[in-house]
Amino acid sequence: MGNKQTIFTDEQLDAYQAYSKRWEGKLVQAGLITLRHHRHTCPVSEAERLTVGALLLTPTSAAQTAGDKGQIKRGASHGGCWDCTFFTRKEILRLHGRYHELAPHLVPMDYTNEPDCKLPLALIVDMPELKENPFRNRIVESFSEDGMGNLSFNEFVDMFSVLSETAPRELKAIYAFKIYDFNVDNYLCKEDLEKTLNRLTKEELTPEEVDLVCEKTIDEADLDGDNKLSYSDFENMISRAPDFLSTFHIRI
Repeated sequence: MGNKQTIFTDEQLDAYQAYSKRWEGKLVQAGLITLRHHRHTCPVSEAERLTVGALLLTPTSAAQTAGDKGQIKRGASHGGCWDCTFFTRKEILRLHGRYHELAPHLVPMDYTNEPDCKLPLALIVDMPELKENPFRNRIVESFSEDGMGNLSFNEFVDMFSVLSETAPRELKAIYAFKIYDFNVDNYLCKEDLEKTLNRLTKEELTPEEVDLVCEKTIDEADLDGDNKLSYSDFENMISRAPDFLSTFHIRI
């Protein structure tokens, strides 16, 4: 296979495995990692249970989810800083092989000089792991430094790391929030929820049904009464959705 010929220095491979500082810095910069809070333990109503179930089908394929139930490993989490290693060196090399296959004319096999190479969104979203996903564009954009979906190899590794089985629940929650935040204002407003629900249901619900579900979601999950969901609201909501972690993953 092509990835056997990939050349990285030991320092580069070590860097790809050193996720704790990378993620901590990114999340602090995004203003998300400081939003730790005491989780509420109020009972879940039937309406909220149905709403959460609808909104947290997650950015993964249903077929993949059904086949992978019960095979999830929980990653270690310590106070918002993630110091677990999500990929082995072998897996990083395999990921580079996939990245290279998307554009062999653009992606070099020798990375010792850290080439300035990015692949466009159109190539990434056409991968088998993403192409049937209703959130494929939002997933890729959420990991893109330029916000347009162009991914360097670092960002490509980041994306599959967060969506891996071993990534911690807190990290998955943060990126689920980013993916659903269509207008990128660090809140989930009613319009964000409408777009999320329409993608999840393939627009099979009537506008009235979508409106009802979204209003009910905000009504029951909005803890501070500002008519939109902050990350704290969202995290509190999914803390009562035990299947969230088991569905928010893509195996590559």
